[in-house]
Amino acid sequence: MESLGRTWRKLTRRNNSVSDTSSVDEAETTSSDSSDDGERGSARWGWLLLPLVLLLLVLLALGWYWSWMPPSFNVGARAEAKLEQMNRSPVVGAATTITLMEVAGTLLDKPGGYLSNDVTPPSWWLDNMPNWEYGVLIQVRDMNKAMREAFSRSQSQSLEDEDLALAESRFNFNNDSWLFPPSEKQYRQGISHLQAYLDRLTDPANQDAQFFARADNLRYWLSTVETRLGNLSQRLSASVGQQRLNTDLAGDSAASAATPKPHDNYVKTPWLEIDDVYYEARGASWALMHLLRAAEKDFSDILVKKNALVSLRQIIRELEATQHTIYSPMILNGSGFGMLANHSLVMASYISRANAAIINLRELLEQG
Repeated sequence: MESLGRTWRKLTRRNNSVSDTSSVDEAETTSSDSSDDGERGSARWGWLLLPLVLLLLVLLALGWYWSWMPPSFNVGARAEAKLEQMNRSPVVGAATTITLMEVAGTLLDKPGGYLSNDVTPPSWWLDNMPNWEYGVLIQVRDMNKAMREAFSRSQSQSLEDEDLALAESRFNFNNDSWLFPPSEKQYRQGISHLQAYLDRLTDPANQDAQFFARADNLRYWLSTVETRLGNLSQRLSASVGQQRLNTDLAGDSAASAATPKPHDNYVKTPWLEIDDVYYEARGASWALMHLLRAAEKDFSDILVKKNALVSLRQIIRELEATQHTIYSPMILNGSGFGMLANHSLVMASYISRANAAIINLRELLEQG
């Protein structure tokens, strides 16, 4: 009996040992399976996130490339190449017309194309280039308007040029229309109408299209430029906030306004709009710089006669300074005399000097 008891106890211990071993094996198997599932899940998420990260990097690089400002171009060389391509001789007004076409074409053909109406990434989160485009577009509209109303007409009772009128309506189309129709389509039609005007202007057998390089016509356009630059200068200067006196009715004791305004008010550009105003001014200066170079060629006789050529060149030089490279990754808004730069005030300084020179130029052109 005693031997039977010892045998039973040995069998029991052996069964317990086998049971414990099985439990450990099952636990290790379960742990191994869980670990494998976790690794497979991590691998799946990795394969899903990797393309997204790569796509984001590509979009960021593309947005950075599209945000580069187009370089300036040689107005005289572009005009000569265009006329040579058309097999036409230079005439008065050809340089201005070709330059206007080139400036408008830059909006559409620069890297990324026209971005103001894009609704897909990376365009929809870019705001510097769309504001630059708007500044250029305003100058294109103003020059086209001046050509239709003044440059192409001998007097106020003369007929306006049909192609210039059609081009003006196209350039005045909404700048952020994405579809039905897109803005690009309208602006390309505007360039096509300018090309039709240029074809007739450079055709010796066609006397319908004209360009009158007179002092009063140049003054007409410069008055619009003066107003635009004055507006930009005020908006740029308000980046740090200013307490301004109301001078709306100054100089006329009988003047009145529809809505009374306070005698003294505080003016400041909202913080989120500071870079928008800056790049709009940069785009306007870029376009105006080229258009003034073209005017220097077409109105050279008038400018020499009025001894105003050097004044025009000084305006161009001030505008060239607005195109210097920006080394800061963002538009800084220091307090003017603080430790940080204020890019808006620097831009306002150049534009104000150019505007003052335009006022002097208009006075020179008015003199006999």
